[in-house]
Amino acid sequence: MSSKDIVTEAAEELFGRRDPSAVDRWVSADYRQHSSLAADGPEALRRLVTGLPEGFRYEGARVIADGDLVALHGTYHGFGPQPLVAFDLFRVDADGKLAEHWDALTPVVSDTASGRSQTDGPVEVSDRDRTEANRELVVEFAEKVLKGADYSVLTDYISGETYLQHNPEAADGLDGFGAAAAVWAGQGKNLVYKTIHRVVAEGDFVLLQSEGEFGVPVAYWDLFRVADGKIVEHWDVVAPVPDELPHANGLF
Repeated sequence: MSSKDIVTEAAEELFGRRDPSAVDRWVSADYRQHSSLAADGPEALRRLVTGLPEGFRYEGARVIADGDLVALHGTYHGFGPQPLVAFDLFRVDADGKLAEHWDALTPVVSDTASGRSQTDGPVEVSDRDRTEANRELVVEFAEKVLKGADYSVLTDYISGETYLQHNPEAADGLDGFGAAAAVWAGQGKNLVYKTIHRVVAEGDFVLLQSEGEFGVPVAYWDLFRVADGKIVEHWDVVAPVPDELPHANGLF
């Protein structure tokens, strides 16, 4: 089985069927956890799955595979009083077991600035022959614009006329992003990217997991869709870094 097949089947058994015994089939004995929702190791994951309430469900949107890393983008219903949009990232080991997990979650917003939801839009991976070129484009954009804060080169990387936005507070286009950024700055929440920790690329999709500040220390998860050499669509989750975690592995 491919890494993508392993993760999608494991996630379906764990979070779709809420089957604790799936831990035995799919999870490594030295499973390393980075989520704020569970402690380290397979038994902590088993306890999490066992405690999921009736009516809990996961609504998947996208799956992106890059070597031993597989990212899921979707919505959890039942983790709390409101649905949560999530990115989950799994590392699959050489034995075909889930060996490591990172995630970020944020509440669903029904009334967004663009009128788009936080997960709608294209879901199927295309342009697989462009994976490395698209990875290079997004990484360069991240270094120059996100980390370097050089917004003068935005149009070198983003298609301003067709840029579609799924961040709930930003409208479509570069003007929409600029207006949202001005509001955030007025609230003392400047976009500060310090470290790009991981890049997951498959075809036209490139996901960045980053560390920075947005008024407080945060994890940035940004998913970009690339077409014809320009970024044309963006989804994200911005999650505060917790003061404490139920393990010693860190969020990243």
